[in-house]
Amino acid sequence: MTVLLHRLGRWSVRRRWLVIGSWVVLAAALIGASVVVGGRSSDSTRLPGVESQKAYDVLAATFPAAAAEDAELVFAARSGTLADPANAATVQRAVAEVAAEAHVAGVGAPVLSSDARVAIADVTYDAPASVVDAGALAGLRRAAAHSGAAGVRLELSGGVPSSGEQPKPGGQEAYGLAATLLVLLFAFGSAIAAGLPVATALVGLAAGIGVIGLVSAVVAVPAVSTSLASMIGLGVGIDYALLIVTRHREYLHAGMTVEESAGRALATAGVSVVFAGTTVVVAIGGLAIAGIPFVTAMGLLAGVVVALMVCVSLTLLPALLGCAGLRLAGRVPRHRIRVCGLWERVAARIVRRPLPWLAAALALLGLLAAPTLSLRLGTSDAGSGPTTNTTRRAFDLMTGAFGAGANGPLLIVLDGPGLSGAAADRVEAAVRADADVAVALPAEWSSSHGTALLTVVPRSGPADPATSRLVHRLRAEVLPAALRGRAVRALVGGETASFIDLADHIGARLPVFIAAVIGLSFLLLMTVFRSLVIPLKAALMNVVSIAAAYGVVVAVFQWGWARQLFGVDHTGPVVPFIPMFMFAILFGLSMDYEVFLLSRMREAFLATGDNLFAVVHGLSTTARVITSAALIMISVFGAFVLGADPTLKMAGLGLGVAVLIDATVVRIVLVPAATALLGRANWWLPSWIDRHLPRLDIDGDVSLPAPEYRDGPPALRVRVPVG
Repeated sequence: MTVLLHRLGRWSVRRRWLVIGSWVVLAAALIGASVVVGGRSSDSTRLPGVESQKAYDVLAATFPAAAAEDAELVFAARSGTLADPANAATVQRAVAEVAAEAHVAGVGAPVLSSDARVAIADVTYDAPASVVDAGALAGLRRAAAHSGAAGVRLELSGGVPSSGEQPKPGGQEAYGLAATLLVLLFAFGSAIAAGLPVATALVGLAAGIGVIGLVSAVVAVPAVSTSLASMIGLGVGIDYALLIVTRHREYLHAGMTVEESAGRALATAGVSVVFAGTTVVVAIGGLAIAGIPFVTAMGLLAGVVVALMVCVSLTLLPALLGCAGLRLAGRVPRHRIRVCGLWERVAARIVRRPLPWLAAALALLGLLAAPTLSLRLGTSDAGSGPTTNTTRRAFDLMTGAFGAGANGPLLIVLDGPGLSGAAADRVEAAVRADADVAVALPAEWSSSHGTALLTVVPRSGPADPATSRLVHRLRAEVLPAALRGRAVRALVGGETASFIDLADHIGARLPVFIAAVIGLSFLLLMTVFRSLVIPLKAALMNVVSIAAAYGVVVAVFQWGWARQLFGVDHTGPVVPFIPMFMFAILFGLSMDYEVFLLSRMREAFLATGDNLFAVVHGLSTTARVITSAALIMISVFGAFVLGADPTLKMAGLGLGVAVLIDATVVRIVLVPAATALLGRANWWLPSWIDRHLPRLDIDGDVSLPAPEYRDGPPALRVRVPVG
């Protein structure tokens, strides 16, 4: 691979205008095609095989209205009650106005609260969300405006309004790019060198977004896919380009020609990029282990963007380096010389007394990880949204008038040869007797009388742990006891139950997923570094650092610590797929830093046999690049915390904190201290294992031909500063 990348880098410099033109045309074509063919997004959390999905399938066949797209009209009297003639007439006009809208299958009779100040009317549609959302939401808003003008407040709840209030991308990427440019300017001391990684990443991101758009024209993709892919793609794309540009400038300073320098940069740092990118793609692809269609789709789309970033780093970037020529060489900024000396002193201090440093780092990580023990997976309800949302205001009205459970009723579906009116009555009585049930409505029967539907309103809200316990208790105890001896199947469904099933499913699959990713990384690192201790140590440290990031997410979003600082309006459970997604991304990214740091340590150890010198050399030569790369990642991820989407906010904060911890506490303190303590044992590998492992050269140029210099070999030329 080293020789192949060396040739690719040199060819890209020689054919730079062809390479640049090809990438620009490809990215523009993909974006243009995606705009022309259009696309569709979906917020579906369909999860085949779970009980709530089975209930939905039965409802779709026997109670289409119960399974259809829906909305709720929540009326509130500004004065008097809704039973007053004028207010009652306004409510009826609004109901009639909504009923006349396209795709509305029906509007239920308004149900008054006990004080008659609030009423709820259910709206059902005859088409899926992709067909009705845009026009339906406009119709609902017109009715709300007319009702408000007549003196009755009308707020909206349900699937259609919720879809319409999904936060749109707010250009957070621009803030991340601005911060990234500042980091690169400080690291390189050159506007040209700082601009190349950003330009490369933007072209790759444009191509990636185009691919996502084309995919969405064939199948509905999760609405958050593009934003997550942008977040991850920008971070890794700029990081990969940073590694290659840094190595290229080192070779230019050594006097190599531009073509040779670019080729050799790809043959060394480029191999690390291929390894890191492959690890990220494989780790993200591992999300398929969860068996959740929308999580798998998000992982695969993000993996495509990362793969494109690797491709542009290995082709477009060398072409741009060729265009920049010797202007990239410049002089080494004074602050870089001072920083390198600082890291050497830090490394020397750590290896002199590694045990206290190791203990302090582990204590800090343990403290940060402690909240992870309280991690609760679940989907936030409308009550976690800002009060500017009509769905949040509707949630508050319904909670005050009917109880929190009215925002997420459960649907119990009964079918089977033994189903009868008596069996349905037994179920209704048993459910109503549960202490956590506020209301259990009488059974509704399908037209064939082969299926019955009971609507159950819990006392607690959709995101409350008590509601989750109620669903599990109904399934495991209440319903089996009520139907014992009868050939009747009872399925607990509804949106609230589906979110609970999703959280349970991911919680059960998360340990399997983590074990699979750790096992893969162990094999990769063992093959690269010919060691048993290094991959074991890396796996443990990565798990600890990711647990610390989980802890911060729990503390902010679940416990509410410093939530105002991050713009979090309401606490709640952690979105179920976020921990799994974070683990996949961060394990792949941390392998990048691990390989970059340990390859330099191993190189020094093989040359000298001195483990302590290897630690100092490895840290002092890589810490500046690792910290610069981490700052870039933190800038990109952190920018998404500024947005309104709570899912992206959660992902951005978690990923940013994890990179900060990994690049400082773990790579700068924990890895050097542990490596110094373990001594030569770090590099031990039984000979029988070594014989069966393939040979991978991650960061070496020993197989390359002699380098080409601008003014002859170093010993035969006079060095003249360039730039």
